[in-house]
Amino acid sequence: QVQLVESGGGLVQPGGSLRLSCAASGFAFSRNAMRWYRQAPGKARELVAAISSGGSTNYADSVLGRFTIFRDNVKNMVDLQMNSLKPEDTAVYYCKTEWMGKAYWGQGTQVTVSS
Repeated sequence: QVQLVESGGGLVQPGGSLRLSCAASGFAFSRNAMRWYRQAPGKARELVAAISSGGSTNYADSVLGRFTIFRDNVKNMVDLQMNSLKPEDTAVYYCKTEWMGKAYWGQGTQVTVSS
C-alpha cells in the first residue's frame, strides 16, 4: 500500500534552516509528482512546493527563494530544504501524492519557528 512518512521537523529560530524528508513506498515513485503542503493552526492547508516526475518545480509565493524541493528517485524520497525561516512558516508539514486516482498524505511533521 502507499505510504508516505515525513521526518525532520523541529524547533528552529527565525532565520534558521531545516530539511524535511518524505520517504515514499507502495507506488511507482519516479513516475509521480510529489507535493509538500503545510497547515498552520486555524488556517487551511496550503500547497508549499511541488516537483513533477521530470523534476520541474513550483513554489508558493510565500516561500519562493527560501525553500527548495528535491527528489531522489533511487531512494524514493522527496525533501524540502527550508532556509531563512520565519515565524509564519510555523505549521505541520505534509507530503502528498496521488496514485490510481486517490490522494495519499503522510502523517505530518511539526515545524516551529520561534525565538
